[in-house]
This record gives sequence, C-alpha cells and structure tokens, in this order.
Amino acid sequence: MAAEYTEADIKSLDWKEHIRMRPGMYIGKLGNGTSADDGIYILLKEAMDNSIDEFVMGYGNEIKVDIDDDSRVEVRDFGRGIPLGKLMDCAAKINTGAKYDSEAFKKSVGLNGVGIKAVNALSEFFEIQAWREGETKAIEFSKGEVIEEMKKPRKEAEVNGTRLAFDVDRSIFPKKTAFKDKYVEKMCRYYAYLNPGLAILFNGKKFKSKDGLLDLLKEEMESEALYGPIHLRSKDIEIAFTHTPDSSEEYYSFVNGQHTTQGGTHLAAFRGAIVDVIRGFYKKQYNPADIRNGLEAAVLVRIEEPVFESQTKTKLGSMTISPDGETIKTFITNFLKEHLDNYLHKNPNDAEALRKRIVASERERKELSGVKKIARERARKAKVHNKKLRDCRAHLASKHKRAAESTVFITEGDSASGSITKSRDVETQAVFSLRGKPLNSFGLKRRVVYENEEFNLLQHALDIEESLETLRYNKVVIATDADVDGMHIRLLLLTFFLQFFPELVRDGHLYILQTPLFRVRNKKETIYCYDDSERVAALDKLGKAAEITRFKGLGEISPDEFAFMIGPDMRLDPVLMEEGKGIKEMLAFYMGKNTPDRQEFIIKNLRDDVDAA
Repeated sequence: MAAEYTEADIKSLDWKEHIRMRPGMYIGKLGNGTSADDGIYILLKEAMDNSIDEFVMGYGNEIKVDIDDDSRVEVRDFGRGIPLGKLMDCAAKINTGAKYDSEAFKKSVGLNGVGIKAVNALSEFFEIQAWREGETKAIEFSKGEVIEEMKKPRKEAEVNGTRLAFDVDRSIFPKKTAFKDKYVEKMCRYYAYLNPGLAILFNGKKFKSKDGLLDLLKEEMESEALYGPIHLRSKDIEIAFTHTPDSSEEYYSFVNGQHTTQGGTHLAAFRGAIVDVIRGFYKKQYNPADIRNGLEAAVLVRIEEPVFESQTKTKLGSMTISPDGETIKTFITNFLKEHLDNYLHKNPNDAEALRKRIVASERERKELSGVKKIARERARKAKVHNKKLRDCRAHLASKHKRAAESTVFITEGDSASGSITKSRDVETQAVFSLRGKPLNSFGLKRRVVYENEEFNLLQHALDIEESLETLRYNKVVIATDADVDGMHIRLLLLTFFLQFFPELVRDGHLYILQTPLFRVRNKKETIYCYDDSERVAALDKLGKAAEITRFKGLGEISPDEFAFMIGPDMRLDPVLMEEGKGIKEMLAFYMGKNTPDRQEFIIKNLRDDVDAA
C-alpha cells in the first residue's frame, strides 16, 4: 500500500539545515583533503574570495592565511572590513552581500551570497570579526548556530579589515580531514598570479607576483618554450602563451580570479580565436590541430555576473562579457586580432618560430595519417571480436541514468579479468584485459600508440583518440596484482597515460584499485585486510585461531569475493597530477635509462627496506 502524501510531508529547511543536509550542492565532494578538489579547499577559497575582492577594489594589499596542525583556519585581510552592523547578515543570512550591487563589485569572484554561509554551516567552529575605524565586532558560531555575539562594537586600535576563522565539522567531513600544504600553497600562488601586487602569507610563506599570468606560465611549464612566451593584457583580459615541442595542449583558465579547471565558454573562445588570428596573420588555412599542437596558455577574463555550471565554479557557462554586452567569443577574438597581430608584426623571430612549430606539427600529422589508417582498420575489426574488452551498458557520454558510475577496469591476464568479469555490475562496469606487460612508452613518439596493438585497442576502448570529450568511462581503474610484476605493469600504464593522455589524469579519471593482501576469517565473520596493520586488527577481533589467507594475485580471489572488492565500498586511490610540475623529470628518472642516480636510489631504498625488516 502506498504511503499517504499529506501537508505534513512538506518541509521547509532553513539555510544552515539545507547546506548541512546537501553539502555537495555547495562545495562538491566531502573528501578528507587528500585530493585538490575536496570540499575543504572550496571552503578555504570561499573564505579568501572576499579578501581578494577587497584587493581588486583597491583596498588592502596583504592577506594572511594561517592553518595550524589541527587544520583550524584563520584568514585575515586588511581591506575596508565588513560594516559592523551587517556582520550577522553576512555570516548567517543567505543571499546577503555587497556583490549584488554591480557598482561595488562588478567583476567579483563570489557572486551569490552563499560562500561564507556555507563555511559557517559546515564548521564545528566559525568566527567572523571586522575592524572599522577603531572599532571591532565579532560573532562565534557552531554549525551555523550563534554561540557568542558581541552585541555592541568595542574600541580597538587595529588596522581595518576582516578575519574569518573556522574548523570544519567532522560529523560531516571524514574524521581525519586535514589540509595539505601543497594544495593550499598552489591556491595562494594562483591568487598571487591573478592579482599582481597582492601579497599572500600562508603560515609565514610569502606569495607575490609582478607579471601575473606570465609568471604563472613560466613556473608551471615543464618543456622548453619555443618562443616568448607572449604576454598580452588589457582591461578585463590577460593572456600568456607559447608553444612547446610536446604534442598535447595545456591550459590554465580563469574567470574573475576563479580557476576554471574544466574550462568553459572563455577557453573555447580562446581556442577558436587563436586559430582565426594565426590563419589571418600567415594568410594560410592551417589545420586547427596543427596550430594548437604543443600550445601552452594561461587565459583570464573578467566579466559581469558570470554564470558557472556549478556552485564550485569550475566551468564557465556565460556567453557574454556583460548582461547586455558583446559575446565572450567576439571579445576575445577582437582582442587577439589587435594585440597578437601587432605582437607578431613587431617580433618577427617569434613569428617565425611559431610558423615553424605549426609546419612541424603539420608534417607529423601527415606522417601519422598512414599509421592511423592501418590502426583504425585493425581496431574496427577487433571491435567485432574484441576479447580484450567486456563492455558495460552505461557510458559517460551517453544519456544513461547511471552514466556517472561508468567504470572500466584494466586488468592483467585472463584469470584476473575472468574473476572481475563474473562479479562486475554489467550495467556500469567494463573490463579491459592486458596480455602480459605493456610496452615502456617513455620517450617514444605518439605513433607508438597506433603501432602497438594493445595501446591502440586501449585508446579505442576508452575513445580518447581525438579528445577527452568522448571518453566512455568516468573512472578508468588500473587493477593489477599487488606484487612486483603487478606494480611494474601499473607503472607502465601510468607512463602511457601521462605521456600521451595526461588530461585523463589531470581531470581526475584515473584510479588504482586497492585489493586485499589477506583474508582473515572464522566461522562467523570474514575480514579482508589491505595491509599488515589491518591483518593484526582483524586477528585481535576474530581471535588468534582465525584462518589467514595471503592473496598472491587477483586470479586467486573468487568472483564472489571480488563482488565485494569492486562493489560500492571498493577502495580506489585517485592518481593525482600537479599541473605542469615535474612529470617529465619523474618519468625520466623512473622509466628512462638506468642511470647511476637511479641505481643509487634503488640500492639505498633496498637497504632501508632490508634494515626495516
């Protein structure tokens, strides 16, 4: 019998209840801080955004960010300070802020009046304090509820500004949630690049930039710049770019100081505009792929009332610079037509270096075309009888209701793939089986992706040959044995993806499957253990008489057991990639020629392991 549907079933939540019940709507995922896109970094960003906006408006050129060992955060700026009579409204009244007045904050980072309130609602401890003209006022909250309020301002001879302090609520976040310095430092670096002249002090470490995006590009680039970099800026737009010998494109895009990691309309406009302008300058219809091959660029636009595709503001959806203004595409194209065209005329050496890079890319593409044709034909035939791929029904680019769950496991050998295939969810989980160890692709040209049958079939299974937009699976999971051979295969696959498809890693689609090393069980209970400490804990719980099984490989795990290991509670380690930082050097060290440095590293760490044993 259906449940009754009455007026009593209709509920209205206040602002803090809604944020606490649906935190993902406001800050994305509730990770523990080990990933750069975990929600705690969104909270920190929200706390800093208002301080950044003060600097943009010309008030306060320093921001202090302090995070202690317990991950309690304090952000202090030296801007005008929130008006003391509106402190409560700004901290605890949804859709309240100065940014609705376009004259006050025309091109602000945060716009919807939610940010600080989300920090407040999701914090066990939250305090807001402002100083204005020799007076101060402070309010302390817990989970959005007022704990202590200074009813009237008091005299205090402090510099004007605002202070926010918070400690996240670990009844909502994982208990071991903590900020990682490297992610906070990156955030501070980027804010400094986007706001030249602003000093940000994170736990005493200073971040400051003179040349904005030019500094960002120079620091992030791993490869040699073939010219420039070219640095162009005007009101509401700044662009820095160059070409490298690499075959991939690399972009850092921003809107009003917000790092749009997933791009959006402004990045699409830049990618199209640079093709149009370069074609016009050289008076030749170069292939767009040849123009953008090896392009590394940083792009910032400032627009009124930007519309993002989510509360976390990682992708811009706006089509215009202002509600009644020109399109972003026209704005960026006109800017490049004037400034880039002038630059290339004034700098003939850079113009020639750019032309040579395009011609070299064109030549490489034509050389590859024959190899691609043969590889595509081989892949097409393999699709009919592809024993390597056991596909699922839901794909990322489809309209399937479970598209976001789509996962492919890359396994080694028939026994492991057989167990996963029998226990998988056929709706959302696919299996791609490798034949032994893949080729070490380090230092090889892109043609190896087509000439090597296994790599070619893998890229076609994922459908990432042209771009990541057609990726068929949201999660690409490397599932290898936890022994030496399995680790080697894992490294070879990581090398392949980092070499030729780094965007797969950068966009958070690549994972490593954790599989148990031990099974501890008695007649009543079975516990799977992923390391020695878990094995000891399981023995303490089940008793010393419990049976212990050591798994040597995935093929030894039965399909029934695998169903648990790849079910809702499966353990996945995301493969994280710091933008533009040391990937080539790392691959060269671990996967390149066996240098004396690497031999010394292996011997030293082998001795450490032996000593520890």
